[in-house]
Amino acid sequence: MSADVQRPVRPEAAHDLDAGASPGAGDFEDFARAHLPGLLSYAVVLTGDQHQAADLVQDVMVRVHGRWARIRATDRPDLYVKRMVTNEHLSWRRRWHVRSVVAVDDAVLGARAPAGADPSQRVVDRDHLWQRLAALPPRQRAVLVLRYYEGLDDAEIAQVLGTAAVTVRSNASRALAALRADTTPQEPR
Repeated sequence: MSADVQRPVRPEAAHDLDAGASPGAGDFEDFARAHLPGLLSYAVVLTGDQHQAADLVQDVMVRVHGRWARIRATDRPDLYVKRMVTNEHLSWRRRWHVRSVVAVDDAVLGARAPAGADPSQRVVDRDHLWQRLAALPPRQRAVLVLRYYEGLDDAEIAQVLGTAAVTVRSNASRALAALRADTTPQEPR
C-alpha cells in the first residue's frame, strides 16, 4: 500500500486514532490541559525565569506522558507531577552550578531608565523579593513557593518534596528567618 493512500476507518474505531491511540492518552491530554498553566506558573516562580520554566515543565511533561498509566493511578497525580517539576528544578540546580538569572544593582537600572521615570514601589519591592528568594537555598525556596504561591499545606508540601512535614516546617522557618534578616533596604553603590 502506498504512503499517500489511507485505509478506511471503521466509525466505531475512529476514536482509537485520537492522540496516537495509546490507552489513557485522552486522560493525559485532559490532565495536561487542566494543569499545564498552573505548572508553568509554579515553575516560573521556582526558577525565576520564564524560558527556563517552560523548558523544565516540557521535560517533565514528556516523562509524565511516558509514565501516565502509573502516575494517574496515584491519589493526587497533580501533586506527583508538581513533585517531578520540583525535583527536576533541584537536580538542574545541582547539575548546573551557574545561574542564568543575574541580579542587577538599582544604580545600573536607574542609569538605563529614561529621564523622569518613576518606577512604582510595588515593582521595586517585587524585584527586591525576587532577589532575596533567589539567594535562598533551593529547598527553602521550593517550600516557600509551595506554601505561599501554591497555597499548599505542610503535608502536601512534604508529599511534593518527598520529605517529612517537620522538615518542611524547618525549611520554612529557616527561609523566613533569612528573609527577615535582610529587610533593610540596600543603598545604591
